[in-house]
Amino acid sequence: MTTWQSFAAAAPSLADHVHRRFTAGESHVLATLRRDGSPRVSGSEVDFRDDGRLYIGSMLGAVKARDLRRDGRFAVHAYPGIEDGGEGDAKLAGVAEEITAPDEVARLGVDPASHLFHLDIQEAVYTWVADNTLFVESWHDGGAWVRFARPDNGPAEKTVLG
Repeated sequence: MTTWQSFAAAAPSLADHVHRRFTAGESHVLATLRRDGSPRVSGSEVDFRDDGRLYIGSMLGAVKARDLRRDGRFAVHAYPGIEDGGEGDAKLAGVAEEITAPDEVARLGVDPASHLFHLDIQEAVYTWVADNTLFVESWHDGGAWVRFARPDNGPAEKTVLG
């Protein structure tokens, strides 16, 4: 399981960019899987907690919560910002795990009329444009932290960062 804290330790500047994008706006786009495997997108908020973990909540019985309980795979796209003053675009993907243990629910102060899911981060991507160059920085759990640059829409140049 990769917590936000362990991701941030593995790719600190990438985590800073992603965190900035996710805290720049309240509502983000969460993708889950319907019962038939097709995608569903929903508005959602993320919660960076002091315990070094990242959470996403839901109203009790909401379809996104039912999706995540059935199949925890998710992707969440920060309020789009690639053209928002050059701040970039951030996405996370992984597996959500619902917090149900009574002691954990109490510790986290979860409203009993809601769901709370911990996000196990398996992928982070940050994309931005500067000086006529498209940059894509990505990290995968158990893999490399890399940056691709495409100057003047030419071939991609890869740099391994960690």
